[in-house]
Amino acid sequence: MPTVLIDADGCPVVDLTIHICCAHSVPVLILCDTAHRIERDGAETMVFDKGADSVDFALVNRVRPGDVVITQDYGLAAMCLSRRARVLNQNGLEYTADNIDGLLEQRHHSKKLLRAGKHLKGPAKRTKEQDEAFGETLERMLRTE
Repeated sequence: MPTVLIDADGCPVVDLTIHICCAHSVPVLILCDTAHRIERDGAETMVFDKGADSVDFALVNRVRPGDVVITQDYGLAAMCLSRRARVLNQNGLEYTADNIDGLLEQRHHSKKLLRAGKHLKGPAKRTKEQDEAFGETLERMLRTE
């Protein structure tokens, strides 16, 4: 049985993930740092020191083939894909070997623009449709495990 691991720092779908996983009897592991302590019934929480990528490395060290990882971090997604996990972002996009390189390139380009002093527009306000898309994709992933 897979475990769902949540990169919980800044994750807007923690509660929705737990709700769906409980309905499928799938264990949930929330990983966060001391600045974003997130504890919920129905999930185990692991808290790590605040620091650059401390949660990311802890998650990668715990993920197993077939697990499902919830993250919006492309770098973490790439590392989890290499460990043969399935990876999903908060809007329902499943990261795959087919799309991760383009997403990483896009992130690299955005960082170059920021270093050059260009200010990129932030994400729009979260919508109900994004939650629905996430829920549908997670349900599908759990049914195919």
